[in-house]
Amino acid sequence: MPFQRKSQTQLTVLSVILIITILLFTSRIYSIQITNAEEFTDKNDGASAVLTSVLKAPRGEILDCYGRQIAINRDGYNIVFNKAYIGDNLNDVILTLVNLMESHGAEWKDTLPLTYEAPYSFKADSESDIDKMLEILELAHYATAENCFNEMVERYELESYTTEEMRKIMGIRYSMTAADFSISYPFTFAEDIPVELMRKVSESSFRLNGVTVDVVPFREYTDTSLAVNLIGSVGPIFKEDWEEYKAKGYSYDDKVGKSGIEKWGEEYLRGTDGEITYRLDTEGNIISKEVTKEPIAGKTIMLTLDKTMQRKAQDSLSNIVRELQSKGGSCIAGTAVAVRIDSAQVLCAANYPTYDSATMNKEYEALASNPAKPLTNRAFQGVYPIGSTIKPIVAIAALENNKYALGETIKCVRNYAFFADYQPDCMHYHGHMNLKMALSKSCNYFFFELGRRLGAMTLTDYFKQFGLGVKTGVEVDDAKGIIIEPKSNGVGGDTLQISIGQMNAFTPLQLANYTATLANGGTHYKATLIDSVVSYNMSETYKEISPEVVNTVNMSDTNLSAVKEGMLSVTVDGTGRAALGDYPIRVGGKTGTSQVQGKVDHSVFVAFAPFDNPEIAISVVLEHGNSGYSAGSVVRDILDAYFYAESNSPAEDMPFVVLD
Repeated sequence: MPFQRKSQTQLTVLSVILIITILLFTSRIYSIQITNAEEFTDKNDGASAVLTSVLKAPRGEILDCYGRQIAINRDGYNIVFNKAYIGDNLNDVILTLVNLMESHGAEWKDTLPLTYEAPYSFKADSESDIDKMLEILELAHYATAENCFNEMVERYELESYTTEEMRKIMGIRYSMTAADFSISYPFTFAEDIPVELMRKVSESSFRLNGVTVDVVPFREYTDTSLAVNLIGSVGPIFKEDWEEYKAKGYSYDDKVGKSGIEKWGEEYLRGTDGEITYRLDTEGNIISKEVTKEPIAGKTIMLTLDKTMQRKAQDSLSNIVRELQSKGGSCIAGTAVAVRIDSAQVLCAANYPTYDSATMNKEYEALASNPAKPLTNRAFQGVYPIGSTIKPIVAIAALENNKYALGETIKCVRNYAFFADYQPDCMHYHGHMNLKMALSKSCNYFFFELGRRLGAMTLTDYFKQFGLGVKTGVEVDDAKGIIIEPKSNGVGGDTLQISIGQMNAFTPLQLANYTATLANGGTHYKATLIDSVVSYNMSETYKEISPEVVNTVNMSDTNLSAVKEGMLSVTVDGTGRAALGDYPIRVGGKTGTSQVQGKVDHSVFVAFAPFDNPEIAISVVLEHGNSGYSAGSVVRDILDAYFYAESNSPAEDMPFVVLD
């Protein structure tokens, strides 16, 4: 019996152990197959490394104030080397691909600073590129082009190829190295290739290991000559900027904003790249790949520009300059700006001559050497004496400082002889003039007298209050202008000259914004080209630009009304009558003829409309256009585009909008 009890006890212990063992195995199997299935699958498939590569996100678009497309994206084809799939025959693959490109007359990326034909030498004007090559090849600074060539022949195992083939292959191999070619950074061999070539490369894929044709978004401008100075351009990352952009997550082949709105809005326009994950075995072979992060398109920038007005302003400038030239005139260029009265939002900013962004790179040398300077954004960076268009400010300053009383007349006898040492002439003998008449006829004598009474310091202070000689705050680079900083409120020739718009020089944007400040009663706004930043499909707003007040100019209603009435008289029966005398909407304006030493005068015109409830302010400058009224036709065309064009109608190029 004792033996039987002992056997039963042992059996019980063994049963318990067995049950515990089964439970442990069951738990482990559950953990492997269910709880941590992914982890053990990774181990089971032999993956020894997991690497990620970038999936490019589309760049955000740029639209006008009505949502019409200006800068958009289109699908194009890039030939890309993907290191994850490259075999042992890379040199043969490169040579095959280069021959295919040559047969189609296509270009590829070769940054090697050696000439393409024997005897091989360093490329001219490539000192920094040569230094980088010597660093990559680990050669001394005194190494010759031949030393570099021979080093690459050995490094890239090119001994079995002809000399010409060596140069082709090493150019690509070196470019790959310089671009940090890796699984994480694929190498773009050629960009935006023709469809026919894309098909040929795809058909030859069986002998092009590691080469793919990727569909990628390319920047496209719906009108390549529209507002090019403002919109700007995108381009490759310069080598000196690479480390900075690399730290921000950019790839070497990324395109970034180089100028204009494209540059200003880079942080918004740049999308969030996605990721594709590769699993590699111990020999570096790919086991699997998976898109682990979808790319997110960049945000869309809504501009304040009106495409209709911009095109009309550009065409009008072109027409008037050519017309003046056909009549033997000296006008070579012009610019026009229009802003909203209540916000200083820029509606158009046109330049003539201009250029076509599609051909600028090929024509750059000719454009840069053109004496008419088509690459210059005259609207924001051109600096001009503004002539008699300064007179409304002088009038406001005199009225507000009690240096002139409404109703007072000043007799113009043409020669202003107050000072013994400086006695300038008016253009005409105007006789007795009140303020309204003086503005309408643009009497210099009248404003010489007001300027003398005010003094240089007071005048300069008012110019600045209206934003002249002060940065406008606009997003695209603009000039400050030139403004005299008098040390006293004394009198003399300079004071008389600045009272009629000479000596100082300002930008057309400042001139338009000053006119808006006057027309709205004294609120000086920061100029802007940006209305808002929205999601790619326009369903969500991320940033909305509200009007920003810089300062307020104190003006009594009575004084302001008197000056504005004078500006109305300019277009009704004064110096601007030829252009706007019969215009169906009442317009306040001021012409100006600014002197240029030794050359024909500039033609300047400012205007605001409607007179009773102003909405828009305009400035036009025609370089060497001779007289103020010459610019009036451009003012009229811009007014037509604003008041009578169907700008609000649905456009064919309106983007798809998601409505919630």
